[in-house]
Amino acid sequence: MNDHPLISIVIPVLNESASIQALVRHLRALPGGNGAEVIVVDGDPAGSTLAALDDGPVVQLTAPRGRGLQMNAGAAVARGEVLLFLHADCRLPDTALDDIRTLLSRPGVAAGAFRLSFDNPGMVYRAMSWVVSVKTRLGRSPYGDQGIFLRKAYFDEIGGFAPVRIMEDVELTRRIRRRGDRLVLSESTIVTSARRMESEGLARRVAKNGWMLTLFSLGVPPAKLERFYPPAP
Repeated sequence: MNDHPLISIVIPVLNESASIQALVRHLRALPGGNGAEVIVVDGDPAGSTLAALDDGPVVQLTAPRGRGLQMNAGAAVARGEVLLFLHADCRLPDTALDDIRTLLSRPGVAAGAFRLSFDNPGMVYRAMSWVVSVKTRLGRSPYGDQGIFLRKAYFDEIGGFAPVRIMEDVELTRRIRRRGDRLVLSESTIVTSARRMESEGLARRVAKNGWMLTLFSLGVPPAKLERFYPPAP
């Protein structure tokens, strides 16, 4: 097994032209970041976010809008042995790439993700980070903004993300668990933006997320949930 496999970082974007370059610089500044493959998949057919890229080699493509659809498109062209799916408003810990390689080298580990934190230092956000980290550690069901990673061969074997426009992260991790495969949570922390919660209202956003997860757990198809929760990014 390759001890230093190429990592392909797949980033689904939509209307992120103001921030995408900062994210690419962040990734290149990570230890080993210059050796990673960065793939940006724009949900805008005009490629408005791609037009803002100007910092080194980045694989650029467009795909139908919806994170799951965009990430599948990125994975299809990835050259890496390992895939990391990263939301555009997240920032990785300095040790991220080494952590990924170390965790995936452990016997029986199929996939993993990072602990969650928010860029808002408020007590409520810190408490929510703790709750999410405990929940995902116990339930082995991380969310997409925790930076899900896995080997490309395994991703292809299980059929990638379901062809849905929302809830793709929850569906994928549940499918991994149902197969009896092992998903681990890194001790390192990813930082995600609190912008949507701040703009929509924290209580409203948390209530909506909980309601959507409940309906999904009860078997409501993601396609029917879209009218209540427009697909991201």
